[in-house]
Amino acid sequence: MIPLHNAKPGASLSDEALVALVSSGDGAAFEPLMRRYNRLLFRTARSIMHDDADAEDVLQSAYLKAFSTLPSFRGESRLATWLVRIVMNEALARVRKNQRRAEIIHLEAHMNDDQIDAQADASATRSEEPPAAAMRAQTRRLLERKIDELPESFRTVFILREVEEMTVEETSDALDIPEATVRSRHFRGRSMLRESLSREVDFALEEAFGFDGVRCNRIVAGVIALLANPIE
Repeated sequence: MIPLHNAKPGASLSDEALVALVSSGDGAAFEPLMRRYNRLLFRTARSIMHDDADAEDVLQSAYLKAFSTLPSFRGESRLATWLVRIVMNEALARVRKNQRRAEIIHLEAHMNDDQIDAQADASATRSEEPPAAAMRAQTRRLLERKIDELPESFRTVFILREVEEMTVEETSDALDIPEATVRSRHFRGRSMLRESLSREVDFALEEAFGFDGVRCNRIVAGVIALLANPIE
């Protein structure tokens, strides 16, 4: 019989089994755990960091801490909520560190970074996409931008409840806040997002079927030409 620590871990194993493998010294068992919770934990980090690259850095650091402390996990809560707490602590620590660092960074540096990011985004979106895929990508970017604009306390709850579909109890456990607070922040976050998207639609409707610019000039020029040289 193959010893447990030598068994090849897989996605079919439970959290408890994988934790036992890692705790017994089988580092390979950590990979399926990471793959199992990557999306949840990245979205948690992203809800705080506002940046994909920063969220990835946070997630990597959090995983390293989780790996080193996993033998101390006693299963008093779900592994998912335990990992979410580690990610949140790492993200909040990174935010505080960045805030201190930002005091000595010139505004121009941020503007240059934003311009670089904008150019990268523009280059990515210039690739040919079918209309439906392009529309979905545009809608996704709008939603991500509007979710980013939510206050942090509402944003993280919204991500866990609405995007990751965690229950009120699971979210309460992960964030260590009362269930009533989860419900109120989730409701308020949804309301704020709905209002923000509604304003975006209103602005878009005002500009729909626009008649200014090139089209306006073309029609005016055409009419003037016809008036000057009427067709007999």
